[in-house]
Amino acid sequence: MDTDAGLRIDAPHRELLDQILDKWSLSVLNELCERPCRFNELRRAVPRVTQKSLTATLRRLERNGVVEREIVSTRPVAVRYRITPLGKTLRHPVDVLLTWASQHMPAITAAREAFDTRTEEAEL
Repeated sequence: MDTDAGLRIDAPHRELLDQILDKWSLSVLNELCERPCRFNELRRAVPRVTQKSLTATLRRLERNGVVEREIVSTRPVAVRYRITPLGKTLRHPVDVLLTWASQHMPAITAAREAFDTRTEEAEL
C-alpha cells in the first residue's frame, strides 16, 4: 500500500476498506466491541438493518477475520458473534476517522452547501 511515491490504494485495499467501513459494519463492530452478541441482539442494537443486510455484513466481517461466529449449544442452538483480536485493532483507526469527521464537519457542511448552491445556480 505505501510506496516511495506516497500512498497508493490498490484494489485489495479498496475492497477491504469498502467491506469494513460500509454502512452497517461500523455499527456492528461498535456493538461487538462492547460484548459478544447473538444475531437478534445485533438486530435490536442496529434497528434499521434488515436481516439480509446484517447476515451479509457479518459474513463479510467473518471472512475478513474481524468477527468470529460461535455456535452455542443451547436449546434451541444459538449463534453468538464476537470481535476477534484482529478486529479490536480497528478501534483506534476508526476512532481517529470519527474524530477527524467531528472536527471537520462544520467545514464539510459549508463545502456541501456551497457546492449545492453552485450546482443549483448552474442548472438555472
